[in-house]
Amino acid sequence: MHEKTRRATRLARPKSAAPARSRLITDIRKLIESARSRTAQTVNSQLVLLYWNIGVRIRRDILREKRAAYGEEIVSALGRQLTREYGPGFSSRNLFNMVRIAEVFPSARIVHTLCAQLSWSHLRSIIYLKDSLQREFYVEMCRIERWSVRTLRAKIAGMLFERTAISKKPAHLARRELKALREEDRMTPDLLFRDPYFLDFLGLKDAYDEQDLEAAILRELERFILELGAGFTFVARQKRITVDYDDYYLDLLFFHRGLRRLVAVELKLGRFQASDKGQMELYLRWLERHERREGERSPIGLILCAGKSAEHVELLELEQSGIRVAEYLTELPPRRLLEGKLHEAVRLARERLAAGETR
Repeated sequence: MHEKTRRATRLARPKSAAPARSRLITDIRKLIESARSRTAQTVNSQLVLLYWNIGVRIRRDILREKRAAYGEEIVSALGRQLTREYGPGFSSRNLFNMVRIAEVFPSARIVHTLCAQLSWSHLRSIIYLKDSLQREFYVEMCRIERWSVRTLRAKIAGMLFERTAISKKPAHLARRELKALREEDRMTPDLLFRDPYFLDFLGLKDAYDEQDLEAAILRELERFILELGAGFTFVARQKRITVDYDDYYLDLLFFHRGLRRLVAVELKLGRFQASDKGQMELYLRWLERHERREGERSPIGLILCAGKSAEHVELLELEQSGIRVAEYLTELPPRRLLEGKLHEAVRLARERLAAGETR
């Protein structure tokens, strides 16, 4: 080999080595991050199991005493001693958290499953919810939508469970849907849709039209989809639907991965009208014929309106047509008023369900 050729080869090597080094660094970073993630998950699992076992032992050995004040005194003393030896993670306050998780999740098998999916911070936010169905709902939604602790707390504060259709069902039917979600990852519309939707982030003033509402939603699309729930993908705005020689325009069209179906969204400034059902049914049948792909389920519709009549919705049997109607709020009401409204809606829905079951 000539000297000039050898020199050119030596000069070329550093250039070809640079991409290889970059790939090597990228691959090593992935290995490190993957190992860190597995280590963190293992540490979390062991921590949750430790806390649960401590809670079980305290319940069995101390809190079974009928004198609650005596039990609290012993736990407080135990917390002070353990904090001196092992740090603030074993304070009396956290010991009572451990007791609580042992109370609401008495099965070791369930706890083993939970600690593989949720952190101690997630569980601590869930265990003080009063209703077991509510706890189960948030556990499964955390798992399926991979909520951060901050998101979970925001969902609880926003009364997500109370706003879903599943909260209005008899407990045995609601548990059946949660069981399908847990064992088969099968999402249902009743788990997905909320009522009302909180659109307070849109910044709309007192006077606005449907175009303003639509534009605001598109401007804040990421936050709107977060309010809808994870799994949504934006497809189209003002989707043109041509039937014979007439053109119609669907406000918003999404696809939901978990449901494996298109979701049509219509925005209404006023209260829900019976004619809105016919319009949405037309859109859904057109989407079924022209847009649905192999492997997808039939499209469903969501009508977002400023108000609705429960009797209208019931008489029109909208769910049989794959349609949900929900109110939207552009300003959050005081929590007490919202709680009253939601609890009344749940009561009426359960009364109707009970009446239907006795017929």
